[in-house]
Amino acid sequence: MTPDHDHSPAGGRTPIGELVRAHRLAAGLTQTDLAQRAGVGVRTVRDLERGRAHRPHRTTAELIAGALGLTGAARAGFLASARGRAATTPAAPGVAGLPHRTPAGTVPRDPDLPGTPMALPPPVELIGRERELDELTGLLTGDGWPPVLSLVGLAGVGKTALALAVAHAVADAHPGGVAGVLVGTGSDANDVLAAACAVLGAARLAELAARLRGRPALLLVDAVERAPDPVAEVVHLLVAAVPTLRVVATGRHPVGIPGELVRPVAPLEVPPAGVVDPAELARWPAAALFTARLTRVRPEPPGPDELPALTALVRRLDGLPLAIELMAARGRILDLPELLDRYGDRVLDLAGPDLGGRGWEAAPPGRTDEPARPTVAVTLREAVATSYRLLDGWEQAALRRLSVFANRWSVELAEELLADEADPDPSGVVDPVPLLDRLVELGLLSVRGAGPLRFRLLDAVREYAIEQAAGRGELTAVRRRHAVVITRLVTRTAPDLVGARQPAAVRQLDEATGDIGAALAHAAGDDPVTALRLAAELTRWWRMRGRDVSGRQWLCRLLADPRTADADPVLRAWALLGVARLAAEHGAAAQELPAARAALAVLAGRADVAGELAARTVLGTLLVATGGYDEAAEQAHAVLTLATRHGRTRDTAVAQHHLAWHEIRLADLSAARRRLAAVDRLAAQCGEPRLRLLARADLAEVARLEGRHGDAVDQGRRVVAALAGVGDPGHRRRVLGTVGLALARSGRLDEAAEILAELRCDGRATPPGHRTEAGAGGGRPGGGGPVRAEESVCALIEGTMAQHRGDRELAAEWFTVAEAAGAAGQDRRDVVEALVGLAVSTGSAEVRERLAQACRRGGIRLLPDEERLLG
Repeated sequence: MTPDHDHSPAGGRTPIGELVRAHRLAAGLTQTDLAQRAGVGVRTVRDLERGRAHRPHRTTAELIAGALGLTGAARAGFLASARGRAATTPAAPGVAGLPHRTPAGTVPRDPDLPGTPMALPPPVELIGRERELDELTGLLTGDGWPPVLSLVGLAGVGKTALALAVAHAVADAHPGGVAGVLVGTGSDANDVLAAACAVLGAARLAELAARLRGRPALLLVDAVERAPDPVAEVVHLLVAAVPTLRVVATGRHPVGIPGELVRPVAPLEVPPAGVVDPAELARWPAAALFTARLTRVRPEPPGPDELPALTALVRRLDGLPLAIELMAARGRILDLPELLDRYGDRVLDLAGPDLGGRGWEAAPPGRTDEPARPTVAVTLREAVATSYRLLDGWEQAALRRLSVFANRWSVELAEELLADEADPDPSGVVDPVPLLDRLVELGLLSVRGAGPLRFRLLDAVREYAIEQAAGRGELTAVRRRHAVVITRLVTRTAPDLVGARQPAAVRQLDEATGDIGAALAHAAGDDPVTALRLAAELTRWWRMRGRDVSGRQWLCRLLADPRTADADPVLRAWALLGVARLAAEHGAAAQELPAARAALAVLAGRADVAGELAARTVLGTLLVATGGYDEAAEQAHAVLTLATRHGRTRDTAVAQHHLAWHEIRLADLSAARRRLAAVDRLAAQCGEPRLRLLARADLAEVARLEGRHGDAVDQGRRVVAALAGVGDPGHRRRVLGTVGLALARSGRLDEAAEILAELRCDGRATPPGHRTEAGAGGGRPGGGGPVRAEESVCALIEGTMAQHRGDRELAAEWFTVAEAAGAAGQDRRDVVEALVGLAVSTGSAEVRERLAQACRRGGIRLLPDEERLLG
């Protein structure tokens, strides 16, 4: 179609016919309704609209104007057109013949009728859309503005509200008028064009082009998806015939014409899980909107006990504005924990006004002071279903597959999950990028962040797609595939949990936590061998994240499953090794010594060098925890020999590190210092910054034990600062203890007290009942409550400070606490140091006997300084 200023799909309609039709549709009337109201025949109305009656009788025109509720300038303009004359007043922006509220024009909201024109209502309050509003306003007022701007997104995301706010914001830049039309279901091109011309004050396209020549105007076209082809045809006609006209369209998909700029409208940002501070919550648009809407139905703001539920609710609703409003409206009856409990798992069943922001009844004819009111109630499920049906068959199938991702995922993960969906491609690989682009375009997919795992289906979309997959009997197969994909991800990532890439690897697994848990849970019942493979790869990550107990339980359960009995022996050996590694972290080392020995036998027998090195290292750790110090040293020497033979630098460094610990135990501090210097050098060669820091931390401890307290403080403080950047709080606390003890031994008591305060600030170093009376140092240990290993170093510092002050009684009390706390840990050196201090403070022969027994049990030799103190 080649548009010109005289072309109109309306055919032979006359100006008065166009006005009658436009006003009738705006009033929500059929031809029969209008005829009955006016007291004229239906044929009269029909002939007028079809152009068969060019000049109705004056009485007939007045009756029709009255039936349409036209008053003032709108009535005068209508009657002038009926007499075949132009209106005596200039066409006002907005709907021709309808009263308008603001210079921005008027565009009413009315029944779901084809081509319904509407007057722009006042803009609603927008929360969290400041950036989008500024950006879109700049686009529509700057140079090079697009002829068509489409705001697309899921139902209820706030497209129409944003478009209205933009239209009002740019009104001054559009002297030709700002108006809009609501596209009705079943509209044809004639309907849409007639409504567009009418709301901009013209009867046909040629008249509109003449009226707006050189004058910018803005047309809002709402609900594009209701008649996509007619809308595309008319918008193409309009922008070609009226160069100064800008079109802002809203819908669940773009208009689809050349030069169109598409901007997806995303849900509001939600707070991280667990945020309960009111000021912090107010910074997140989704929480701010919920709170604002809640205040409309109840006077009091959310109380402190409701804030966790508020965070959970807005996260559960995925920041979808209308879903938030619907949920908040129920706050009139229920408090927020009750809302979460009752509706947290039923968000798809939330019902309210048409979630596309439409289906609103217009003000009665001639009345603009009555607010629009909702007339159509739908559920969130129905709203999502509307967007789902815009996808073709393969896209729907792909969406059902992607719904098994519990959290964020990457393009690569999507590609793996969808690989066997590409039937024509013999390679079985499909490029998911066009699909993801389509899902973003329809507002079904959220893209946030800059990392690879940045794609996420909205919760409502995900739940709807899961329902569809379950209904088709696909869900089990899809979840099985998901478990395989996640296992591959973890298998690729696990090797990087050691080395320079460790922080990135840990972060990636942290981000995939939800999917890892879902994959493991499903595979444990459906495919236990895959579950065992996944769990075996997770051991090191579980250990880093303090999930030793639950991780060990998973591995034990899967190893005991009869369906894994015939699994690859190497896989079972690695799983046994994982059990043993995790056991050492929570005091179950003796239980799992047989598992570690069995794993070593299999892996060494298969000539699996990496496996044998790992097995000997874990076995050595268990032996230390169970008192088998000599055999533990033998395993460390074996690791050193094997690693050196195969040129495995990192394993060589780890073995040297373990052997340095044994030399400290045997009081050979010069040998330990040489080994730790070698560890530092080797760790630098293989790019292991964390291992270098641990070596330097131990060098600071050696300096302290040698009595070089100033060196220990200086080096320890450098390591503490570096460990803070690495994110290793456990080792950082240990090095702080080294610094604190060195300061206390050298008499720098004020600085030692500062270290104590820092140690106790993290809430883990001081157990219940062990607070000092005088702040950070100088008080007495409290009574009651269990002691923990973390308290050992704090008690040692307190005892040393009291000893330095000459308060032997207080020192004895603190060294007694340190002995009990050290007994809960694996490093018996703390116990020995506490008993030395206690023996010096009390002179007790019984304490000296306990000290001798501790040295025998731990294979520990006293240091020269300790022997000197004991006399």
